[in-house]
Amino acid sequence: MFNEWFGLIFVLVNFTLVLFLYRIFGRTGLFVWIGMSTVLANLQVVKTIEIFGLTATLGNTMYGTAFLVTDILNEKYGKSEAKKAVWLGFFTLLTMTVIMQMVLKFQPHESDFAHEHLQEIFGLLPRIAIGSLAAYLVSQFADVYIFSYLKKRFPKDSQFWIRNNGSTMTSQLLDTLVFTSIAFLGEFPMDVWIQIFITTYLLKWIVALLDTPFGYIAKKFPTTR
Repeated sequence: MFNEWFGLIFVLVNFTLVLFLYRIFGRTGLFVWIGMSTVLANLQVVKTIEIFGLTATLGNTMYGTAFLVTDILNEKYGKSEAKKAVWLGFFTLLTMTVIMQMVLKFQPHESDFAHEHLQEIFGLLPRIAIGSLAAYLVSQFADVYIFSYLKKRFPKDSQFWIRNNGSTMTSQLLDTLVFTSIAFLGEFPMDVWIQIFITTYLLKWIVALLDTPFGYIAKKFPTTR
């Protein structure tokens, strides 16, 4: 049960840090978090764990914080700021992918001990990298537009949970579909692919549900910066 209860602590720490960065640095802190979370999520995804009897990769929680951040930006600063954050995260992820692939091309010195470890982490197959970038762009823009639509239909402050959960859970479904299709479809038997798809989305759905109280707290912060 260690992974289950520690996973809950991990989720709470992640979302608390989002609020901390926002409270201290305002809107700038949210933009910084977007760039940081896209990098960290793609580093964490190489680690596989077992949780609730399911085999899963890390990164779902950190990736989920990016959706919370774009929802906060959309809620308090408008759709254009949320879209700006999406592009920032995309180019941060693209830059990391390109730069680290170039880093791996350097011939290591005979005394080097880090190259093999970097190769394990950053030596992504092209379709994995493409799947990650495509899924990020599709799902994040979907989140922004769905949130904006729901904001018009459910504009009350008390209805933030509808806007937040509706946009995040739908866009996370798109994210999971795009990524697993590009990265794994054809690489695994269909029944295995379906299991990966379901378990990945289930974990993202739980994270999306847990982020709602933090969104309500963020709404109470001043919008001066």
